[in-house]
Amino acid sequence: MNKLAGQYFDAAIGLLERVRDEEGDAIAAAATAVADTVESGGRLFAFGAGHSSLAAQDVVYRAGGLALMNLLAVPGVVGVDVMPATLGSALERVDGLAAAVLDTSPAKPGDVLVIISLSGRNALPVEMAMNARALGLKVIGVTSVVYATETRSRHASGTFLKDHCDIVLDSKIAIGDAELTAEGVAAPFGPASSVVTNALLQATMAAAAGELAARGFDPPMLRSGNVDGGHEWNGRVFEEYGDRIFYRR
Repeated sequence: MNKLAGQYFDAAIGLLERVRDEEGDAIAAAATAVADTVESGGRLFAFGAGHSSLAAQDVVYRAGGLALMNLLAVPGVVGVDVMPATLGSALERVDGLAAAVLDTSPAKPGDVLVIISLSGRNALPVEMAMNARALGLKVIGVTSVVYATETRSRHASGTFLKDHCDIVLDSKIAIGDAELTAEGVAAPFGPASSVVTNALLQATMAAAAGELAARGFDPPMLRSGNVDGGHEWNGRVFEEYGDRIFYRR
C-alpha cells in the first residue's frame, strides 16, 4: 500500500480505538437518551453544518438505522451543494438563524437533538444547542473538545457547543482536522473527522437499538431497499411511526 495511504488508515484506526476506549460512558448515556425518547413517543433530530452535516445525514433514512431520526435542515448549510460553497461557512456565523429554524421545526419538548460541529465555536451550533435546551429538548453534542481550549468562540457568549449539551461525545480530532504531513505538501492533509464522527453516531444508534430490545421494545429499524422484502418492511415501519417521521413529507 502507498505509504501515506497506510499512514492515514493508521491514524483513523488510532482515533477510532481512542473514542471506543475513552467515550464509552458518553456513548452509553447518549444511547439511553435516544432509547428513552423512542420508547416514550418522542422524536429524534440531527443537525450539522458543512461537512459536519455528513454525519447527520448518515443516521437519517439509513438502512440499518433507526427510522425515527430526522434531519433538522438549515437552508444553505447542509453540505457543500450551495453555491458558492463558502456561503455555508458564512451562515454558520449568523446570529439568530438557529432560533428561526427551531421555531419553525416540528421539534417539541422531550425530543432529542444531536448537534454535530467539529470546532463547536460558530454561532449556529452554539445557538442551536442553547435554544434547543430552552425549548425542552435533550441535546447530544458531537464535537472535538480540544477546540474549546485552543481556539476562540465565535459566539457572543464566548462559549462553545460543548457548554450547552446534556451529553457530549468527544471526537478527539486535533485542531485543523488533518492527520498527515509530507515533504512537498505545504499544508497538513488527511481529515478524519467524518470517519470518527460517523462511527460515534452509528455506535450510539447501535447501543440504543440494543437497549430498546433489552427493555422488550422492538426498535423501529429500516432495512435496505436493495434486499428482497426491504421496501415492504420499511413501508410497515413508516405506517406505524409516520407521525414521528418527517423526511417523507
